Amino acid sequence: MGETVQKKLSKKDIIKSYLIWTFFSHSTYNYERMQASGVLHAIAPSLEKLYGKDTQELREACERHMEFFNTEPNVGGCILGITLALEEQRANGEDVDPEMISSIKTGLMGPLAGIGDTIWQGTLSPIALGIILGMAKVGNFMGPLIYLLTIGIVLFGLGYVSYTKGYYMGREGIGKIIGSGLLNRVTEKATVVGATVLGGLTASYVTIQSGLKLHLSTGTLDVQTAVLDSIFKGILPLTITLLTVFLLKKKVNVNVILLILIAIGAVGTLIGILLKRR
Repeated sequence: MGETVQKKLSKKDIIKSYLIWTFFSHSTYNYERMQASGVLHAIAPSLEKLYGKDTQELREACERHMEFFNTEPNVGGCILGITLALEEQRANGEDVDPEMISSIKTGLMGPLAGIGDTIWQGTLSPIALGIILGMAKVGNFMGPLIYLLTIGIVLFGLGYVSYTKGYYMGREGIGKIIGSGLLNRVTEKATVVGATVLGGLTASYVTIQSGLKLHLSTGTLDVQTAVLDSIFKGILPLTITLLTVFLLKKKVNVNVILLILIAIGAVGTLIGILLKRR
Protein backbone atom coordinates (compact mmCIF):
# COMPACT_ATOMS: atom_id res chain seq x y z
CA MET A 1 0.00 0.00 0.00
CA GLY A 2 1.45 3.38 -1.08
CA GLU A 3 1.65 6.46 1.06
CA THR A 4 -1.28 8.85 1.07
CA VAL A 5 -0.51 11.89 -1.06
CA GLN A 6 -0.53 15.06 1.04
CA LYS A 7 -2.93 17.66 -0.34
CA LYS A 8 -1.30 21.05 -0.23
CA LEU A 9 -2.29 24.47 -1.56
CA SER A 10 0.49 26.38 -3.28
CA LYS A 11 1.35 30.05 -2.83
CA LYS A 12 -0.12 30.59 -6.30
CA ASP A 13 -3.43 29.12 -5.11
CA ILE A 14 -3.52 31.48 -2.12
CA ILE A 15 -2.69 34.56 -4.23
CA LYS A 16 -5.34 33.60 -6.78
CA SER A 17 -7.91 33.22 -4.03
CA TYR A 18 -6.89 36.59 -2.55
CA LEU A 19 -7.24 38.39 -5.89
CA ILE A 20 -10.68 36.89 -6.55
CA TRP A 21 -11.81 37.92 -3.07
CA THR A 22 -10.43 41.44 -3.47
CA PHE A 23 -12.25 42.12 -6.75
CA PHE A 24 -15.43 40.09 -6.22
CA SER A 25 -16.15 40.12 -2.47
CA HIS A 26 -19.14 42.43 -3.02
CA SER A 27 -20.05 41.41 -6.57
CA THR A 28 -23.26 39.61 -5.53
CA TYR A 29 -23.77 41.30 -2.17
CA ASN A 30 -27.32 40.60 -0.97
CA TYR A 31 -29.49 40.94 2.13
CA GLU A 32 -29.92 37.19 2.64
CA ARG A 33 -26.28 36.02 2.72
CA MET A 34 -24.25 39.24 2.30
CA GLN A 35 -20.77 38.21 1.04
CA ALA A 36 -21.30 34.43 1.07
CA SER A 37 -21.26 34.02 -2.70
CA GLY A 38 -18.10 36.14 -2.86
CA VAL A 39 -16.48 33.87 -0.26
CA LEU A 40 -17.32 30.72 -2.20
CA HIS A 41 -16.23 32.26 -5.49
CA ALA A 42 -12.84 33.13 -3.96
CA ILE A 43 -12.10 29.75 -2.38
CA ALA A 44 -13.88 27.44 -4.87
CA PRO A 45 -10.74 26.71 -6.98
CA SER A 46 -8.82 25.76 -3.83
CA LEU A 47 -11.67 23.61 -2.55
CA GLU A 48 -11.78 21.80 -5.87
CA LYS A 49 -8.05 21.13 -5.66
CA LEU A 50 -8.39 19.79 -2.12
CA TYR A 51 -11.51 17.66 -2.52
CA GLY A 52 -11.52 16.87 -6.23
CA LYS A 53 -14.10 17.64 -8.89
CA ASP A 54 -17.71 16.53 -8.48
CA THR A 55 -17.21 14.86 -5.10
CA GLN A 56 -19.52 14.72 -2.11
CA GLU A 57 -16.88 16.47 0.03
CA LEU A 58 -16.72 19.35 -2.46
CA ARG A 59 -20.51 19.74 -2.50
CA GLU A 60 -20.61 19.80 1.31
CA ALA A 61 -17.81 22.38 1.43
CA CYS A 62 -19.65 24.60 -1.07
CA GLU A 63 -22.84 24.41 1.00
CA ARG A 64 -20.82 25.17 4.13
CA HIS A 65 -19.41 28.36 2.68
CA MET A 66 -22.71 29.68 1.36
CA GLU A 67 -23.69 30.53 4.92
CA PHE A 68 -24.22 34.18 5.92
CA PHE A 69 -20.93 36.08 5.99
CA ASN A 70 -20.11 39.76 6.20
CA THR A 71 -16.87 41.54 7.12
CA GLU A 72 -14.50 44.27 5.96
CA PRO A 73 -12.76 42.68 2.95
CA ASN A 74 -9.17 43.84 3.51
CA VAL A 75 -8.45 43.10 7.17
CA GLY A 76 -11.21 40.48 7.20
CA GLY A 77 -9.52 38.64 4.35
CA CYS A 78 -7.45 36.74 6.92
CA ILE A 79 -10.64 34.84 7.80
CA LEU A 80 -10.65 33.29 4.34
CA GLY A 81 -6.95 32.50 4.70
CA ILE A 82 -7.66 30.69 7.97
CA THR A 83 -10.62 28.95 6.32
CA LEU A 84 -8.41 27.61 3.54
CA ALA A 85 -5.89 26.35 6.11
CA LEU A 86 -8.66 24.52 7.98
CA GLU A 87 -10.13 23.05 4.80
CA GLU A 88 -6.66 21.86 3.82
CA GLN A 89 -6.26 20.13 7.18
CA ARG A 90 -9.71 18.55 6.86
CA ALA A 91 -8.95 17.33 3.32
CA ASN A 92 -5.84 15.60 4.70
CA GLY A 93 -7.85 13.71 7.30
CA GLU A 94 -7.10 15.84 10.35
CA ASP A 95 -9.70 16.28 13.07
CA VAL A 96 -11.30 19.48 11.79
CA ASP A 97 -15.04 19.59 12.25
CA PRO A 98 -17.19 21.50 9.68
CA GLU A 99 -19.02 23.25 12.52
CA MET A 100 -15.68 24.49 13.85
CA ILE A 101 -14.86 26.07 10.48
CA SER A 102 -18.23 27.84 10.41
CA SER A 103 -17.86 28.94 14.04
CA ILE A 104 -14.42 30.46 13.45
CA LYS A 105 -15.71 32.39 10.42
CA THR A 106 -18.74 33.64 12.33
CA GLY A 107 -16.75 34.53 15.43
CA LEU A 108 -14.08 36.54 13.59
CA MET A 109 -16.12 38.39 10.99
CA GLY A 110 -17.56 40.94 13.45
CA PRO A 111 -14.37 41.94 15.34
CA LEU A 112 -12.27 42.11 12.17
CA ALA A 113 -14.97 44.13 10.41
CA GLY A 114 -14.77 46.69 13.23
CA ILE A 115 -10.98 46.87 12.98
CA GLY A 116 -11.02 47.08 9.18
CA ASP A 117 -13.65 49.81 9.08
CA THR A 118 -11.77 51.77 11.75
CA ILE A 119 -8.48 51.55 9.87
CA TRP A 120 -9.97 52.23 6.43
CA GLN A 121 -12.90 54.61 6.95
CA GLY A 122 -11.80 56.22 10.20
CA THR A 123 -8.04 56.56 9.68
CA LEU A 124 -6.45 55.92 6.27
CA SER A 125 -9.09 57.56 4.11
CA PRO A 126 -9.43 60.78 6.20
CA ILE A 127 -5.64 61.17 6.41
CA ALA A 128 -5.26 60.72 2.64
CA LEU A 129 -8.15 63.11 1.98
CA GLY A 130 -6.68 65.69 4.34
CA ILE A 131 -3.43 65.63 2.38
CA ILE A 132 -4.87 65.90 -1.13
CA LEU A 133 -8.01 68.02 -0.61
CA GLY A 134 -5.94 71.19 -0.65
CA MET A 135 -4.47 70.18 -4.01
CA ALA A 136 -7.88 69.33 -5.45
CA LYS A 137 -9.35 72.57 -4.12
CA VAL A 138 -7.02 74.67 -6.27
CA GLY A 139 -7.69 72.55 -9.36
CA ASN A 140 -4.63 70.30 -9.26
CA PHE A 141 -5.72 67.08 -11.01
CA MET A 142 -2.86 65.19 -9.34
CA GLY A 143 -4.76 65.32 -6.01
CA PRO A 144 -7.40 62.70 -6.87
CA LEU A 145 -4.80 60.60 -8.68
CA ILE A 146 -2.47 60.57 -5.65
CA TYR A 147 -5.41 59.66 -3.42
CA LEU A 148 -6.41 56.70 -5.59
CA LEU A 149 -2.84 55.45 -5.88
CA THR A 150 -2.16 55.83 -2.15
CA ILE A 151 -5.36 54.12 -1.04
CA GLY A 152 -4.98 51.41 -3.68
CA ILE A 153 -1.40 50.57 -2.69
CA VAL A 154 -2.14 50.58 1.04
CA LEU A 155 -5.31 48.51 0.77
CA PHE A 156 -3.84 45.99 -1.66
CA GLY A 157 -0.81 45.60 0.60
CA LEU A 158 -2.92 45.32 3.74
CA GLY A 159 -5.30 42.85 2.12
CA TYR A 160 -2.50 40.66 0.76
CA VAL A 161 -0.65 40.48 4.09
CA SER A 162 -3.87 39.79 5.99
CA TYR A 163 -5.02 37.05 3.61
CA THR A 164 -1.71 35.20 3.38
CA LYS A 165 -0.91 35.56 7.09
CA GLY A 166 -4.31 34.11 7.89
CA TYR A 167 -3.49 31.02 5.84
CA TYR A 168 0.04 30.49 7.15
CA MET A 169 -0.84 31.17 10.80
CA GLY A 170 -4.05 29.16 10.77
CA ARG A 171 -6.40 28.98 13.73
CA GLU A 172 -3.54 28.83 16.27
CA GLY A 173 -1.99 32.11 15.11
CA ILE A 174 -5.20 34.11 15.10
CA GLY A 175 -6.03 32.67 18.52
CA LYS A 176 -2.76 34.04 19.90
CA ILE A 177 -3.44 37.46 18.38
CA ILE A 178 -6.92 37.65 19.89
CA GLY A 179 -5.67 36.39 23.25
CA SER A 180 -2.89 38.98 23.36
CA GLY A 181 -5.34 41.87 23.08
CA LEU A 182 -3.55 43.22 19.98
CA LEU A 183 -6.80 43.69 18.07
CA ASN A 184 -8.29 45.84 20.83
CA ARG A 185 -5.16 47.99 21.04
CA VAL A 186 -5.05 48.51 17.27
CA THR A 187 -8.73 49.47 17.20
CA GLU A 188 -8.33 51.91 20.10
CA LYS A 189 -5.30 53.69 18.62
CA ALA A 190 -6.79 53.81 15.12
CA THR A 191 -10.00 55.31 16.54
CA VAL A 192 -8.04 58.08 18.30
CA VAL A 193 -6.01 58.90 15.19
CA GLY A 194 -9.11 58.85 13.00
CA ALA A 195 -11.06 61.12 15.34
CA THR A 196 -8.14 63.59 15.47
CA VAL A 197 -7.86 63.69 11.68
CA LEU A 198 -11.61 64.11 11.21
CA GLY A 199 -11.56 66.96 13.73
CA GLY A 200 -8.82 68.66 11.73
CA LEU A 201 -10.72 68.18 8.48
CA THR A 202 -13.86 69.62 10.05
CA ALA A 203 -12.01 72.74 11.20
CA SER A 204 -10.41 73.19 7.77
CA TYR A 205 -13.25 72.45 5.37
CA VAL A 206 -16.55 73.14 7.17
CA THR A 207 -16.98 76.89 6.78
CA ILE A 208 -20.01 78.68 8.22
CA GLN A 209 -20.12 82.35 9.12
CA SER A 210 -22.83 84.60 10.43
CA GLY A 211 -23.65 87.65 8.36
CA LEU A 212 -25.66 89.17 11.17
CA LYS A 213 -24.80 92.78 12.03
CA LEU A 214 -26.50 94.73 14.80
CA HIS A 215 -26.84 98.50 14.43
CA LEU A 216 -26.33 99.99 17.87
CA SER A 217 -26.13 103.57 19.06
CA THR A 218 -22.38 103.20 19.41
CA GLY A 219 -21.94 101.73 15.95
CA THR A 220 -22.35 98.49 14.02
CA LEU A 221 -21.68 95.20 15.84
CA ASP A 222 -20.51 92.30 13.66
CA VAL A 223 -21.86 89.22 15.48
CA GLN A 224 -19.35 86.89 13.82
CA THR A 225 -16.13 88.72 14.63
CA ALA A 226 -17.10 90.60 17.77
CA VAL A 227 -19.17 87.90 19.53
CA LEU A 228 -18.85 84.38 18.14
CA ASP A 229 -15.13 84.48 17.35
CA SER A 230 -14.36 85.97 20.75
CA ILE A 231 -16.23 83.13 22.49
CA PHE A 232 -14.87 80.23 20.41
CA LYS A 233 -13.34 80.57 16.97
CA GLY A 234 -15.11 78.16 14.65
CA ILE A 235 -18.07 77.65 16.97
CA LEU A 236 -20.61 77.56 14.12
CA PRO A 237 -18.84 74.83 12.08
CA LEU A 238 -18.37 72.83 15.29
CA THR A 239 -22.06 73.21 16.18
CA ILE A 240 -23.21 72.02 12.76
CA THR A 241 -20.77 69.09 12.88
CA LEU A 242 -21.92 68.03 16.36
CA LEU A 243 -25.55 68.35 15.26
CA THR A 244 -24.86 66.05 12.31
CA VAL A 245 -23.10 63.51 14.54
CA PHE A 246 -25.99 63.65 17.02
CA LEU A 247 -28.55 62.98 14.27
CA LEU A 248 -26.47 60.11 12.90
CA LYS A 249 -26.28 58.53 16.35
CA LYS A 250 -30.05 58.85 16.60
CA LYS A 251 -30.18 56.83 13.34
CA VAL A 252 -31.82 59.65 11.40
CA ASN A 253 -31.81 58.93 7.67
CA VAL A 254 -28.88 60.57 5.85
CA ASN A 255 -31.22 62.17 3.30
CA VAL A 256 -33.25 63.71 6.12
CA ILE A 257 -30.04 65.08 7.68
CA LEU A 258 -29.07 66.66 4.35
CA LEU A 259 -32.51 68.31 4.09
CA ILE A 260 -32.14 69.65 7.65
CA LEU A 261 -28.72 71.14 6.85
CA ILE A 262 -30.05 72.67 3.62
CA ALA A 263 -32.99 74.16 5.54
CA ILE A 264 -30.65 75.63 8.19
CA GLY A 265 -28.47 77.17 5.48
CA ALA A 266 -31.43 78.56 3.51
CA VAL A 267 -33.22 80.05 6.52
CA GLY A 268 -30.00 81.41 7.97
CA THR A 269 -29.07 83.09 4.70
CA LEU A 270 -32.55 84.54 4.29
CA ILE A 271 -32.52 86.03 7.76
CA GLY A 272 -29.08 87.49 7.15
CA ILE A 273 -30.25 89.21 3.93
CA LEU A 274 -33.34 90.69 5.63
CA LEU A 275 -31.25 92.06 8.50
CA LYS A 276 -28.73 93.58 6.08
CA ARG A 277 -31.48 95.32 4.12
CA ARG A 278 -32.53 97.20 7.22
